[in-house]
Amino acid sequence: MKRLSAHAAFALATLAAAAVSAWQGLELLRQQRLHEAVAAASRPDAAVARDAPRPVRLAHAAALAKAGAFDEAFKLYSGLVQPGGGDSISRDAQYNLGNLVLRQGLAQGQRGDAGPLIELAKQRYRDLLRADPQAWDARYNLERALRAAPEEDAAPPEEDNEPVERREISLRGMKPGDLP
Repeated sequence: MKRLSAHAAFALATLAAAAVSAWQGLELLRQQRLHEAVAAASRPDAAVARDAPRPVRLAHAAALAKAGAFDEAFKLYSGLVQPGGGDSISRDAQYNLGNLVLRQGLAQGQRGDAGPLIELAKQRYRDLLRADPQAWDARYNLERALRAAPEEDAAPPEEDNEPVERREISLRGMKPGDLP
């Protein structure tokens, strides 16, 4: 009786291992098909269906942007961005969209009409940083956009900066005026 229960336990363990192997094999095939579709979509002249998987559409948008088809790439990236930027595809699309708009803004900056594009890039980077505060590339690019088009701070008028009360303070061991 002991031998029969030991054989049954090994048979169940073998069946479980076989099921896990079969599932992983199917997952591997699915991933291979997805990688082939992404590789095929990485050409700007590739035809990508609207219902294609999101990674395929992201790869196609990147290929279009690299080829200079900015309007089509903008539409694809915008379609991939989800509110809240919860998944990695949405965050990647948001980042690439910010880069696309910033490059166009910097290129048009030579002519002087880059303001709206750089502002849009700043907004895209800020949206991404709200969803993922650890996106250091987005932080860096936001800083570049802010240097290209600084934002004006609303400073109060000069007459409001007068102190209400002045006091002279002396500290032992310090000369007057040494305080930072």
